[in-house]
Amino acid sequence: MRAAVYEQYGEADVLDVREHEDPPVGPDTVLVRARASSVNPVDWKVRQGYLQGAYPHHLPIIPGWDVAGVVEAVGPAVVTGLREGDEVYGYVRRDDVCWGTAAELVPAPERTVTRKPRSLSMEEAAGLPLAGLTAYQSLVEAMRVQSGDRVLVHAASGGVGRFAVQIAAALGATVIGTASPDNHDDVRALGASEVIDYHAGPVSEQLSSPVDAVLDLIGGDALEDAPNQVRDPARITSVIDPQTVLGLGGRYVFVRPERQHLDALASLADEGKLRVDVGSRYPLEQIAEAHRESETGHPAGKIIVTV
Repeated sequence: MRAAVYEQYGEADVLDVREHEDPPVGPDTVLVRARASSVNPVDWKVRQGYLQGAYPHHLPIIPGWDVAGVVEAVGPAVVTGLREGDEVYGYVRRDDVCWGTAAELVPAPERTVTRKPRSLSMEEAAGLPLAGLTAYQSLVEAMRVQSGDRVLVHAASGGVGRFAVQIAAALGATVIGTASPDNHDDVRALGASEVIDYHAGPVSEQLSSPVDAVLDLIGGDALEDAPNQVRDPARITSVIDPQTVLGLGGRYVFVRPERQHLDALASLADEGKLRVDVGSRYPLEQIAEAHRESETGHPAGKIIVTV
């Protein structure tokens, strides 16, 4: 199979696209013929070696955790009802780092994939899992957002923030986002009732009153100010800084694969309540360029890699 591979940690030029051995299909594994993947910041952080303390790493590594494609084969112990030919998508985070999603064939533990949203293209579906699950698990599990809540989403125009605004609005919350002025109209279009310029001083001083829940996607000063932004510090959630948010009495979220949550995201998409904005597309052979764009920190929508 063709795959993106790197044999040492480093900058984007360590990536090579070449023939690679086909992956194994374990008993509880679904083999996916990938149509698209996406690049998230964690992908180049793994490539640079920053996550070696979090998971076992086995070089050579195929990067990527998001995938959309078609089931090629199903392991004999799979009980999820998936069959050859089914269109699926998922967040394929395994227990180690080796077999990623930037390849023609992806070995996906059954817990990591489910049927693709019918309303989304393969490219759109590939942009949803990691960032969408991060937003969903933060809002639904950690923050327990309900209809009528006022929810503050920091970095509302970013990869996770865009999904968080839409999901919170779908849950019936009144959403306040923070973003730079150039992105205010875009954040409102996603469902925010109000948008605050985080460059204009502490957010707590710009709020008319404390909110019910805060989702921190920035860290730093925004997180330090969070106790002044919210009624109850227990409803502060961060995906950035575990030590600080736990010290404030809030929650830290580290996204995990969860089929039920992928199904919930698919339902929101098919109901017209969740859209995926694709900013750029690269063929697999240009994945190094896709990584470089992600490293700029300013992608205009999801960065998709077609396979």
